[in-house]
Amino acid sequence: MTEDLEVEATGETVGEAKWLALRELERIQPALDKSAVTFQVISEGERGLLGVGYAPARVLARIAAAQVPPEPDRDGETELASRVRDLLERIAAGIGVSCRIDLVEGEEEIVASFRAADLGLLIGRHGQTIDAIQYLANAIVHRDAEGTRKSIVVDAGGYRERRTATLEALAVRSAERVISSGEPVELEPMSPIERKVVHVRLQDFPGVETRSEGTEPSRYVVVAPAGA
Repeated sequence: MTEDLEVEATGETVGEAKWLALRELERIQPALDKSAVTFQVISEGERGLLGVGYAPARVLARIAAAQVPPEPDRDGETELASRVRDLLERIAAGIGVSCRIDLVEGEEEIVASFRAADLGLLIGRHGQTIDAIQYLANAIVHRDAEGTRKSIVVDAGGYRERRTATLEALAVRSAERVISSGEPVELEPMSPIERKVVHVRLQDFPGVETRSEGTEPSRYVVVAPAGA
C-alpha cells in the first residue's frame, strides 16, 4: 500500500524551507501536483544576535498517499514499448531531467508523454529539443526492429496539442492576410514537424497555397496566393 510521501527541509526562513522541501518532492516525484502538497512548520527558527544562537526554520512537506501517482505498470507492455520507455528514460537522464513517462500504444503509433517538474529542458525553444528526441527515438528504436513498425510520438505535458493549436491559428491568420493583401507571407523558421502542421491545415484553404523554403535549421513556410 502506498504511504504518504514526506520531506523535511530547513532554511533561513520558513518560506525558504518550504521552497527547498517542494524542490526535493519534485525531484522524488517528477509528476508532482503542487496543489496536493501540505506543509507543517516544525520550527520558525531563530535568527540570534550577531549570529549567536541561530537556528534554521524547519518544515515538513507532505503528499497524501492517495495523491501520489503510482509507478508505471510495465505488465502488458510490448517489447517495442519497453524499448521506447528505456530509451527515453536514458535520454532524459542524460539531459539531467528527473521524469516519468506515460505510454499509450495503439495499432499504428506509440505516444510517450514525459511528466516532470521542469519540462522546459525537454521541450526546448519552439519544441526543437522534443522534436530531436522524437527523431532519435524513431531512428534508434526502429534501427534493428523486425516486423510491424509503429510511429513514436514524444510529448511533454500536452505540449504538442497546445503547439498544434497555436500553429493552426497562425496558419489561418496568415492565409487570411494573404487573401486580403494578395502578397505572400513568410512564417518564422520551424521544424519539419511544425511545418507539416501548417501545410496540412492550409491544404484545403481556398485561395492560398504553401511551400517550404530555406535550408535547415532555418527552413520556413511561405503562404502565398494560389497559383502565384
